[in-house]
Amino acid sequence: MIHFEAIFLVDDDPINNLINKRLLGKTDISKHIYQFLEGEEALMAIAELPTDQQIMIFLDINMPVMNGWEFLNFYLEKFPKRKDKIVILSSSIDFQDRQKAMDYEVVSGFIEKPLTMEKINYQLSRNDSKD
Repeated sequence: MIHFEAIFLVDDDPINNLINKRLLGKTDISKHIYQFLEGEEALMAIAELPTDQQIMIFLDINMPVMNGWEFLNFYLEKFPKRKDKIVILSSSIDFQDRQKAMDYEVVSGFIEKPLTMEKINYQLSRNDSKD
């Protein structure tokens, strides 16, 4: 089973975060699941982590203050050596959003809300051709 030091849920909806935390808690992916309502908070927490600790980030793209695209741009600028797994988790069904997400080398997947065990398992089982 793939294991991460931590899972970060970055979504401005606290209910989504709570549901996703409970769902992910049923897996053996990580013992540590953190919720962030703003991208800046998550980025500050990432800055505190050792570079060799791999985390998994579920990132919403439609958020106030800092949206998911701004988060990704900042992440790439500030953490070029990190090897985290970032999965977009969005209510967007816009094909252009999915296409834009795949333009980011650091993004390994795009999931439409709601998150399910099947979607989690699919993301974990994918052979990431970008690695």
